[in-house]
Amino acid sequence: MPTNSQTDLERLNLLPANEAEDELLKCCGSKNWAREVTAARPFKNVDELIVKADQIWWNLEPGDWLEAFRSHPKIGEKKAAAETAVEAQRWSDGEQSGIRNSPQQTLDALAELNRFYEERFDFIFIVCASGKSSEEMLAILRARLDNNPEEELRIAAAEQAKITQLRLGKLLAIKDQISK
Repeated sequence: MPTNSQTDLERLNLLPANEAEDELLKCCGSKNWAREVTAARPFKNVDELIVKADQIWWNLEPGDWLEAFRSHPKIGEKKAAAETAVEAQRWSDGEQSGIRNSPQQTLDALAELNRFYEERFDFIFIVCASGKSSEEMLAILRARLDNNPEEELRIAAAEQAKITQLRLGKLLAIKDQISK
């Protein structure tokens, strides 16, 4: 009997291209990434999907990365700059659960440094927030402000790659099989 992830992967493999792209956009907001992953189907197993999705991500242009970043709300906020699926919004809220019940001083510092970061790099601060407290995210944000723009774009892209892997696991209903 197939596992849920096999069933969900088979479903993803069989969806019409436009529907598969919509599903994949919940995991990563780059349209080119979703289009290329869709074109790479069918996948024999989840590992093959993860590897191919990551290869595609790292072969995209920086503009595609920036498009993906816009599908995320700023740390501590609920709404992304780009329109996103309800499921992606719910996932983001869960990933940022370390913000809940944070001291107001920490939330204020995050909001202020988020603005400064965006002014400095011209994109929002991206971090794989899953399992991190607001204080951890604040420390990471402070440390990354010293990066040069090219280095920071690569770091943000690596964080997006981690988020994408986690969300592919959620899309395929896999628990604890995808690295953080």
